[in-house]
Amino acid sequence: MDTALSAERLEVMKHLGKDLDGLIAEYLKPIDENWQPSDFLPDSRNEDFVREVKLLQESCRDLPYDYMAVLIGDTITEEALPTYESWLMDVIGVNQVGEPESGWVKWVRAWTAEENRHGDLLNKYLYLSGRVNMRAMEVSTQYLIADGFDIGTDRDPYRNFIYTSFQELATNVSHRRTATLAKKFGNPHLSKICGVIASDEARHAKAYKTFVSRILEVDPSEMVIALEDMMKKKIVMPAHFMRESGVKMGDTFAHFSDAAQRLGVYTTIDYIEILESLLVEWELGTLGGINEKAEKARDYLMALPSRLRRIADRTRIPELAYEFSWIS
Repeated sequence: MDTALSAERLEVMKHLGKDLDGLIAEYLKPIDENWQPSDFLPDSRNEDFVREVKLLQESCRDLPYDYMAVLIGDTITEEALPTYESWLMDVIGVNQVGEPESGWVKWVRAWTAEENRHGDLLNKYLYLSGRVNMRAMEVSTQYLIADGFDIGTDRDPYRNFIYTSFQELATNVSHRRTATLAKKFGNPHLSKICGVIASDEARHAKAYKTFVSRILEVDPSEMVIALEDMMKKKIVMPAHFMRESGVKMGDTFAHFSDAAQRLGVYTTIDYIEILESLLVEWELGTLGGINEKAEKARDYLMALPSRLRRIADRTRIPELAYEFSWIS
């Protein structure tokens, strides 16, 4: 990103940052009032702990293989938070020189703190389930953090907020579906766990969509162009480099994605519907005050869902069985 454009982005971020305390209060919860992983897990201090763990294991015994694979993949994704925090802290306008406690820094830290509970809860649940090779899962988590990721946003806040808006909606869909399926498979406890995580993701999505809406008010052309760029690259999942020990980078993620498609947890159609919802949310079809380049970008974006649906209609979901090292 050139120096002039970076300076413009910085000014917009400073403008948006004036009301961040209010947005933090609206979209994040006070720590002492928030749920914690231990609220949903057997308490090891209780005499009934062993019995409760056995009941938990019984409720997990008949969960399908693909379901376990998706739940583990979701957990690994959630646990790569050190990568996500360091990435957001490097975005233009977040960690500003001379302002170590800027509103944006507070936002990133507080958002990360809420997100951290997700992987923590799922990790402990999977450990207690007795169905997971925890070491293999932990190796994949360490690989994912060590390998980092490239999501095509660079340090641009516009592209990053587009990405986080999309991703928070995608994780909401995924966790919401795993909640529904857990209930279907006779595990209301796990359904509740996935449900509360999905609720967090929905709330966080509202925040990032609001950031984009506010940028559209002050710099609509550049934001529309940024959205076109992100959709041409395609929004990749944060765990797209996921791998197991001895497996080529990305191959494990492909198998995880196939399992999610087979289950209907997160599909190509979901991707398209999220895009459609964002185009409506940000009122792209009626957005005024944009330049010629942005007009062309808008034309591309408004036509994109239909084009993606035609491609999706021709896409077949692989039925090839794959044995994950994570599942005992």
